[in-house]
Formats: sequence, structure tokens, C-alpha cells
Amino acid sequence: MRAVLSNEPGGPETLVMKELPSLRPGPGKVVIDVKAVGVNFPDSLIIQDLYQIKPPRPFAPGGELAGVVREVGEGVTDLAVGDRVLSFPGWGAMVTEIEVPSTSATKIPDAMPFDEAAALLMTYGTSQYALKNRAEGQEGETLFILGAAGGVGLAAVQLGKAMGMKVIAGCSTQDKVDLCLDHGADLGIVYPRQPLDRDQQKALSNQIKEAGGGGVDVIYDAVGGDYAEPSIRAMNWEGRYLVVGFPAGIPKVPLNLPLLKSCQIVGVFWGAFVASNPRGHAKNVAELFHMYGKGQIKPFISSRYSLDQAGMAITELMERRATGKIVLEI
Repeated sequence: MRAVLSNEPGGPETLVMKELPSLRPGPGKVVIDVKAVGVNFPDSLIIQDLYQIKPPRPFAPGGELAGVVREVGEGVTDLAVGDRVLSFPGWGAMVTEIEVPSTSATKIPDAMPFDEAAALLMTYGTSQYALKNRAEGQEGETLFILGAAGGVGLAAVQLGKAMGMKVIAGCSTQDKVDLCLDHGADLGIVYPRQPLDRDQQKALSNQIKEAGGGGVDVIYDAVGGDYAEPSIRAMNWEGRYLVVGFPAGIPKVPLNLPLLKSCQIVGVFWGAFVASNPRGHAKNVAELFHMYGKGQIKPFISSRYSLDQAGMAITELMERRATGKIVLEI
């Protein structure tokens, strides 16, 4: 088997390809021939030791994959050789084969290709958990998404519309706004590049309020930085601000704002939810498959790379050039 390995902390240039012995499954586990790997922002963090999870080295990055079960271990009854599955190992997916517990592999619909399956779980799983479980979003509410053209952002656009919400896409360029509009957003806002002075923050807050008809009920923040405070200032009474990610920096929010608006600042740690509430996660995945079958959601894959090009794929994410999802095809 081949694996992309991180032997030392650093950027994508530190990753190396290595030949390793083929795998055999232990009890309760399966070996999957990997067909596609979803590339996500945590991949860029985990190889630099900047992520909350720090695997022992050497390790392969890659948090999600899709493939075919090649062999099942003793005691496995829920999967069989030849099953098409997706899995969320957290790391280790940038390989040609992987061993995972059978309970962490989920059969995918026959009509779902491997690339879309590999692009589904982390982005749509995160956004489904954020909007449904954490924000408890309701039909008719207004949703504002920061970083709406990225992987989790576009997922939030589609899921928000499926929930009957009015969706406002916030992006750094008009091209990205247009992409979100093509995927179902009702309105779009182009925000300026950081740093934002007080006048720029005030103008952005006013833009969000105007687009929301006076304010917004739910803010999905996948950006952070200087954009958090003006977004919260545009929040409606008893709104919910979802902390999803902060590639623009960890924001500093004046706590008088949640008080004055009686709003909530809500953390979204999807990986911990998956580990602590497997039944809830399984229910959400089943709902995602149902929405996929109805055509309400569909991953948008903007770039495809080979396994040998894993470093290039992560670089595209780190430089914030990506829209939608990046996938490695194996």
C-alpha cells in the first residue's frame, strides 16, 4: 500500500509518499480499498501540530474517505466484502488502503459516486450538526454564512435552504457569491479583506442587517477574525452565532453584545459529537442521504488531485483559493 505521511511538523512540503505493508483487519475491523479522500482545512492544521488532535508520527492526514470493503475481520456482521462505504477516521485517510472499526464505516447509496461520498461527511455533517442540533434552525428564519463558498459554507447554503431558511451568503469576492447563488443562496454580500477598521466593520454590519430585513437569526461563522463582531451586531433578538472555524484568526467579541441582544454564542465541534453521540450522528447521516436522494444537497467538487499531489491539494486550501470541496482520487 502507499501512504502520504507526516514525519515532522510542517507544511505540505514536509509530506512524503511511502510504500507500506498491506493491511489485514483485526477483530471488529474492516480493510477498505480507498477510492477517494476529502481534503479539509484540519488537514493543513494537523500536519503542523496546530490542531486539537495530535496523532503520533508518522501518520497520514486525511479525515474522510470513500471506498470498497476488501476484507472483514472476525466478528464483523454489519459489512461484507464489496460493500461501498464512507468513513470518518479523523486522520489516516490519505492512503490506498485503511483499517477502520466496522462501526465507523457506513454504506453509501448505490447512486452516490465515490468522489461525492468522500466530500460529504465532514462538511455536510458539520453543517447539519450546526444548523439542526446547535442552532435549532427553523423554517422562515434568516441565516447568514461567513465563508459561504468554502466546503462547509456551501453545505450550509444547501442545508439552510432545505430547512426552509432565508440564506445570505457572505464571501470575499463576487465570483464566490455568484457560486453560492447558483447553489441556492437567496442573497449575497461581498465583505472586504482584513484588517477591518471601525468604519468598515460598521458598514459590513449594516449590509448584513439590510440583507436580512433588519437583522439575522443565525450566523454561521466559518471565518472568524474581524468579521465576527460586525456579524453579531447584525443579530436579531435571541439569535444564535455558530462558532465553526477561524482561518482568519480567533475573534475577540465584546460580551456586552450577547447581553444586549440576548443571543447565544454556540460552539460547533462535530468530531466530538460523532464520538459522544453515535446514534445522533447516524440519524444525521441518514437524513443527509435522504436529502441527497431528493436532490436537495450535492457536494460541489472544485478541484481533483491524485494521491501523489496531496501536498498541492492542502496548499490550495491553505491559500484559501478553494471553493466547495477538494478531493483526492485514488
